[in-house]
Amino acid sequence: MRSFVVALFLLGTNYFVASFTSTLVTHESRCVRDASKNSAFVSSLAMSAPTDTAPEKEGFIETELRAAAMKLHTRVQAPKEGKAPEKKEKKPHVITHDDYMAFLVDSQHVYKAIEDVVSTTEAFAVFRDSPLDRVKALDIDIAFMEKEYSIKKPDVGQPGQDYANVIRQLGTDGGIAEFLCHYYNFYFAHTAGGRMIGKQMSKLLLDKKTLEFYKWDGNINQIKDRVKGEIEDMVADWSPDERKRCTDQTAAAFQGGGALNSYLAGGQSPH
Repeated sequence: MRSFVVALFLLGTNYFVASFTSTLVTHESRCVRDASKNSAFVSSLAMSAPTDTAPEKEGFIETELRAAAMKLHTRVQAPKEGKAPEKKEKKPHVITHDDYMAFLVDSQHVYKAIEDVVSTTEAFAVFRDSPLDRVKALDIDIAFMEKEYSIKKPDVGQPGQDYANVIRQLGTDGGIAEFLCHYYNFYFAHTAGGRMIGKQMSKLLLDKKTLEFYKWDGNINQIKDRVKGEIEDMVADWSPDERKRCTDQTAAAFQGGGALNSYLAGGQSPH
């Protein structure tokens, strides 16, 4: 079989979901020659924001959130700043359309939880109806997968349920600082690492079709800059304790996002 090797190293501006090392092998693979050459598909499927090596202004995102994220990177993921121990390489997995559908369904469930908290919490009013919202786009993509590949939409799996529950509980508890960490990490992860995952899945499973999940209404870099500015404005008046409560959620954000990625590794969770 032919193994497609894609190293998806997603080094985040400040956030880098603790990525998992797995081997993704398409069921359409063929050719033993390439399989022997590319036997290990090292996939750091970290859901992270892109790294700005020389930001014009170092705010909360570029300093405290980034520092918290770097503690969870390995040296392979972040050669200069990684501190976490390397993870053992996991067994190859043949990705199917069903795997990808489960990933999309669970992802939508988490996005819905985030959007619901934003819509009911006045402190997050600035983030309402954001171009980064993904629920409606995923509605289209899930319907496409059902029709094009005759796949029945599955129930939300445990990874999606668990992470959405974490998000909703923070909303219920009024955990503004804590929620913001998850909001930033989950949304911005998709604009970097998520897009790389999407390109690979498009190539392996969808005959190079780009899903709506990976499209935004406008220039994505400009959208990100605007949202980052809104986050910095919110954090500007926070106390040291609030800032710490936010950064302390980084590991939980890594765990939640990483669990969703496990669908693309045969259920092998990175945590």
